Amino acid sequence: MCEKNRKSKGVSVKSLSKKSGVPDSTIRKFEKAGEISLRQFLLLYGEIGKLSDIQKLTQKANIPSSLDEVINHA
Repeated sequence: MCEKNRKSKGVSVKSLSKKSGVPDSTIRKFEKAGEISLRQFLLLYGEIGKLSDIQKLTQKANIPSSLDEVINHA
């Protein structure tokens, strides 16, 4: 959650920190410099209800395994 987005939703750093378990200093650093650990990023992302977006990235896509599959599904 970028600072502008967080503020537009009326969420303070302190409340986001309390809900996510990520220190407020880390949230401020992330908003300013874009630096954060993957674990803390996932905690923040989970708090804003977007963790399902990350899960979609890790799912296997239906990629054809042969030329026949490409032709049959064209």
